[in-house]
Amino acid sequence: MSNSSMMLNEKKYNRLIMVLSVLIPVVVAILFGVKIPNVEPLSFLPPIYASINALTALVLVLAFLAIQKKKVKRHKQLMVFALILSTLFLVMYVAYHMTSDSTKFGGEGLIKYLYYFILITHIVLSIVVIPFVLITFLCGLSNQVEKHKKIAKITFPLWLYVAVTGVVVYIMISPYYV
Repeated sequence: MSNSSMMLNEKKYNRLIMVLSVLIPVVVAILFGVKIPNVEPLSFLPPIYASINALTALVLVLAFLAIQKKKVKRHKQLMVFALILSTLFLVMYVAYHMTSDSTKFGGEGLIKYLYYFILITHIVLSIVVIPFVLITFLCGLSNQVEKHKKIAKITFPLWLYVAVTGVVVYIMISPYYV
């Protein structure tokens, strides 16, 4: 493949990544406001998707450790698994919110401010991390090792923070589920 052909492919994928990076949060925000009438609330989902977030965090750490030990194949397998888990989380999260009312946090004082700080940073970074994950993944798939390593240094802590704070948010709000 010629250099110009590779550049065209990269531009095509970068455009797709940018479209997805905007489309995913917009679609999630729209679906968040949609309530499916006459459907039993999927109230069993929050502990499941919180567990998926915890598993995602564990898989990310295992993938990091694998690449530190130069186990590239294991690293790739774990990263694909982390991406699948994050997608599964997102589907369940949206399904829950399309069938259930949002739960209000009932804590007061300092814990309330801490909860909202964690929640807001979780939400913002979950949007910010999308293009980083997709670009890092694409660089890994296309064997652009140096570029992959460079961006993964940003992606890993962001994605890990989002996964861990997802669990923390669930733990903090779980006493207030109806």
